[in-house]
Amino acid sequence: MSIFPNPSPRPSEPPTVPAPPPPQGAPPPQPQYAAPPYAPSPYYPPPPPPVETGTGMKIPLLFGAVVALLGANIYLYMQLDRVKKDLANTNTAMQTQFDKLQEASSLTTRTNSRRVDELKEQLERARRQAAQAAGAAKDEALRKVDETRSQLEAAQQQSNQKLQADISSAREAADTKISAVGSDVSNVKTDVAATKTELEKTVAELKRATGDLDGHSVLIATNSKELAALRTLGERNYVEFKIAKSKQPQKVGDVSILLKKTDLKKYRYTIELTADDKTVTKPDRVINEPIQFMTSKSKQPYEIVVNDVKKDFIAGYLAVPKVLNSRN
Repeated sequence: MSIFPNPSPRPSEPPTVPAPPPPQGAPPPQPQYAAPPYAPSPYYPPPPPPVETGTGMKIPLLFGAVVALLGANIYLYMQLDRVKKDLANTNTAMQTQFDKLQEASSLTTRTNSRRVDELKEQLERARRQAAQAAGAAKDEALRKVDETRSQLEAAQQQSNQKLQADISSAREAADTKISAVGSDVSNVKTDVAATKTELEKTVAELKRATGDLDGHSVLIATNSKELAALRTLGERNYVEFKIAKSKQPQKVGDVSILLKKTDLKKYRYTIELTADDKTVTKPDRVINEPIQFMTSKSKQPYEIVVNDVKKDFIAGYLAVPKVLNSRN
């Protein structure tokens, strides 16, 4: 600090330029100490002006966009003008077509109107003709009615006369036929009585044989006349058969019979009987001997009777009960 009240100023010193930064890898700078209070303030240079970046490219781009927009507007205007012309042409064509349609419709309406008038006139003419024809037809119909009534009355009289004659003839023929029928009835009654007597005689002559299942005696037939008598009694159904010796059984009713052998001297035979899928052998059976067997179809026994035995041949009948069990 000076001891003088107004010390003389120092001559101005040139501004100090900041030292460039030390290069990388250099040793760190030594610490600097602050200048004494009487030292002048340091000089800082003004910042450099900003560098212009992209300003030159924006103007051409903006100009190009304006030109493109202007071209688009011109193109749209041309398109709009073309659409207006097409719309005007379309309106003109539609108006022309509408005029043609209106003219055709008017012509059709006039034609239809004339046609309706013609039809009305024809209808009126037809009505007048129909009225005239109806009057004539009415007169003709009345005349026909009178003629028909006269013809009907004449036909009725003729029919009544013919009917009376036919009734008389029919009465005479009926009396004759009744007399003949009475005679026929008397003859039929006589024949029925004779047949009944003959049947009773045949039934009485039927032979009885003992069954091999229950031991009860049963009626058997030895010929066709006796078999007819058994059928008349109605106790069983009868199936006649004629069986020759073969390798395959023969179907008789709902059973099968296979002839194995015959003995002409003793009138015996041997058969295989199949019923309910079960086969049994009936050996050395005698002629007119009832063979009884049971099946699942009936609670009464079936019967086989052989009436004729020849060489490798038998003939007879199968008696089936009237009442059979119903299958579930």
